[in-house]
Amino acid sequence: MQSLARGLGVIRAFDRDHPSLRLSDVARRADLTRAAARRFLLTLEELGYVRSDDGVFSLTPRVLELGFSYLSAARLPALVQPHLVDLAERIDESASAAVRDDTDIVYVGRVAPRRIMSVGITVGTRFPAASTSMGRVLLAALDDDAVRAILERSTLEAHTAATLTEPDDLLRAVALVRAQGWALVDGELETGLLSVAAPVHDARGRVIAAVNVALPSARIGADRARSDILPALVETARRIDEDLRLQHPG
Repeated sequence: MQSLARGLGVIRAFDRDHPSLRLSDVARRADLTRAAARRFLLTLEELGYVRSDDGVFSLTPRVLELGFSYLSAARLPALVQPHLVDLAERIDESASAAVRDDTDIVYVGRVAPRRIMSVGITVGTRFPAASTSMGRVLLAALDDDAVRAILERSTLEAHTAATLTEPDDLLRAVALVRAQGWALVDGELETGLLSVAAPVHDARGRVIAAVNVALPSARIGADRARSDILPALVETARRIDEDLRLQHPG
């Protein structure tokens, strides 16, 4: 089990900002010795998940099989996608769905906007839960102690001048989301990017995912997002809830 965890840690050492790494970088990012990192990289290379070129390692497209296995087995992505398509067509903006993986959110559904923003997002993209609208919706489903524990494990990085990085400020922001039932984040992940999110519930009423709409704040400010975007988003979340109840009654 420990070896599996370390092997997955090596894979997760690579991300959008670090697509290629040297052995020392992999060891540091995966919190392994150089010898251990080398063993895992060689094993992953033999299995076809990693390639090396003159001492520089990178993932191969084969790692996508790991994500596709989840998407094939999970019903949620297939269920939400038609709703995201409908929402995106109605409001002419991007629409997405995500679940929480400890301190991050992971996108499980996405309809790309017609207008391109600088944040490149696809299914499988990860962002910190603390500074995203969907992340705050998912955190709001937990009690304060659980949220505080997640924040303690998080790297509270200032992505922009507007990013909340103090735990107390984030706890208050999550409490507001818990009270109103939706989240709006403006310019915290990327300057000029505004997003609104709402929760998705299973048949027992538990929050299991979130859906959001993201758009440039210069085109539509926070007030218009609340009045023009939020109602359609909440309605979409409600329809997804209904489909989940029909598939899993009681």
